[in-house]
Amino acid sequence: MRSPRAEVHHSVSTWQQPCPPAASAERGALVEEIAERVQALGRERLLVGIDGFTAAGKTSFGHELAESLSAAGRPVLRATLDDFKKPWRERHLYDRESGEGYYRNAYDYEAVRRLLLDPCRLPEAAACALCSIDPLTQRDHSTATTPVPADAVLIVDGLFAFRPEINEYWDFRVWLRVDAELSVRRGAERDQDWAGSEAESIHRDRYLVAEEIYLREVDPLPMADVVIDNSVFARPRLMAL
Repeated sequence: MRSPRAEVHHSVSTWQQPCPPAASAERGALVEEIAERVQALGRERLLVGIDGFTAAGKTSFGHELAESLSAAGRPVLRATLDDFKKPWRERHLYDRESGEGYYRNAYDYEAVRRLLLDPCRLPEAAACALCSIDPLTQRDHSTATTPVPADAVLIVDGLFAFRPEINEYWDFRVWLRVDAELSVRRGAERDQDWAGSEAESIHRDRYLVAEEIYLREVDPLPMADVVIDNSVFARPRLMAL
């Protein structure tokens, strides 16, 4: 008998993206396969990291995976690393707008560990914060906590998820592959509303440069348990490691 659907807990952040509608049977089957691989790791708390270039589809895949696990009766917590960036009011203290500066300074890994990853890793911890600083409103949500069931799966998507500062926490790692130019094009189209005519240069000169540093210094792809070519949303495919 199939387990009843479990709850998916989302961040309180206003930087939200809805779960995409079903795109194809092929995509649904792949998401289900990854969910089964996560489930096979055990019934204790599990932490899943989803990485890849900007606009590779990390958040959408995280939502889809959460829904699949929830349908199988597994409680899920969803978080994104974008909710754990350093506040904009401190940007005068460091460079965050060049590619190098973005890679070195944008994310607050101490907050990620303290508020989110350590509580989910420790069996005695009962709750975690799914958001530190709201990227849009800059409101501090670090005291807004969410219960963490003993069998919960935490799914975290974001750039640089396999950096040494947090890589050791993941029980399962997903890399979504798209090429650099597709990343820039998708990202620029997505961010037109807030970035306007600067959207392409932000993605090419900031995010892409940061991602190239990440690839060079960390070499994240060999760390992944699965690499998925997500170039065509309706036709993702598993790649050989």
